[in-house]
Amino acid sequence: MPLTILYPDSRSDRLDIEQAVAGPDTVLINPRKPSFDAIEPAAWQNADGIVVSRVPITRDVVAQLKRARIVVRNGVGYDVVDLEACGAAGIPVCNVPDYGTTEVADSAVAMMLTFARGTMALDAALRADLKGGWTHVHNVTARRLRGATYGVVGLGRIGTASALRARAFGMNIAFYDPYLPNGADLALGFTRARTLHELLGMADVVTVHAPLTGETRAMIDASAVAAMKPGAFLLNTARGPICDTAALVEGLKSGRLAAVGLDVLPAEPASTADPLVAAWQANEPWIRGRVLLGPHAGFYSPDSFVDLRKKAIETAFHYLRDGKLANCVNAEFLKHRR
Repeated sequence: MPLTILYPDSRSDRLDIEQAVAGPDTVLINPRKPSFDAIEPAAWQNADGIVVSRVPITRDVVAQLKRARIVVRNGVGYDVVDLEACGAAGIPVCNVPDYGTTEVADSAVAMMLTFARGTMALDAALRADLKGGWTHVHNVTARRLRGATYGVVGLGRIGTASALRARAFGMNIAFYDPYLPNGADLALGFTRARTLHELLGMADVVTVHAPLTGETRAMIDASAVAAMKPGAFLLNTARGPICDTAALVEGLKSGRLAAVGLDVLPAEPASTADPLVAAWQANEPWIRGRVLLGPHAGFYSPDSFVDLRKKAIETAFHYLRDGKLANCVNAEFLKHRR
């Protein structure tokens, strides 16, 4: 019997790249629907593997996976999948942690440079008034990066890549990551902070590269903002709910935060129900030139998108065919395998 792999909500209308990897004998189902209920029950029940982007794989969904032996999150984050429910059912959950490492790291550094050199604000001022805008004064976030401290929250693949880029600008690198073993700081020549607030107090630029977990949800809250070095930049290219945007608004208004760059938001797509988004869209004087928003696209380049598609199907297919498990993120809950 051929293998069947369900892509409930693929970003691609054709799974040609995936089919080339899995071969003609593997059946790939691509309904491209936004929810579990929008897809025929038989598609879930008969799938040997699931490669999911955004549709939540909840406990109720797992109960319908009669044959599935693997769930692959088509990306780095895996908060849309109930890891414990999958583990209890004997289903490994895997992610694709390395497809957009350089792109996301580049995006964080690009936002930092945009603020430090004022490229966004200066361009906007010239567009509004070509003659009157011909001045440096609209760069309200300018700062020298050489000698400043780049603080990384989460020194994984992307966090490390981001830090190495910042070091090339002559910045000092500090990080907070309670899950890294001792000696990681010595191997890289970075400074290790033992608490989040310790890092926030020493960093001129704080960049978030942590997964979304119960521990990190709203980690950057009012108390964290209060602990930051006055005039710091805050960047988040990881997961939106890690930052409390109401706290960021207050930090910007008070001047504790000089600038905020977010490629991710607590609720996506962006809505003016979020106070930060509303102030940014209104372009109020106090926020002008101090906030950058992105549409959760820091991962994207044509090359990274191809890598994502290839790596996701490879992870599912090689496990189903050969039993080779890669990038499993629910091992603590996986007491047996189907």
